[in-house]
Amino acid sequence: MTGDEAAIRALIDRWAKAVHAGDMDAVLADHAEDIVMFDVPPPNEVRGKTAYRETWPVFFDYQRRGAVFEIVALEVTAGYDVAFAHALLRCGTDEDFRRDPDNRLRLTLGLRKTNDRWAVAHEHHSFPLRSA
Repeated sequence: MTGDEAAIRALIDRWAKAVHAGDMDAVLADHAEDIVMFDVPPPNEVRGKTAYRETWPVFFDYQRRGAVFEIVALEVTAGYDVAFAHALLRCGTDEDFRRDPDNRLRLTLGLRKTNDRWAVAHEHHSFPLRSA
């Protein structure tokens, strides 16, 4: 693993822990001002750090009602100044996992490095469609 891959893994781990803790400042810390996010709940497309910030309170409330948010698999590919990562996360309540124990949130991140600092420029969350 390269130093950049390790740095990105650490960044993503900090972010996931911040999400789990409901720590807004830490969730935002390593995101670019011009972040673009495609999300599961509306709004499905978010542009800019201010709009990104506005999406989190509803999710933090969901966690306070018992939802978990934890990385179970993560892969990182880093170039000189751009990188991407994809992960699977356990994201849901006990009831969600009783209905579908293997369901995982898919996460894809695009990062760029400026002045030796990595920042998330693109974030995409999705759940696989399940047939009824």
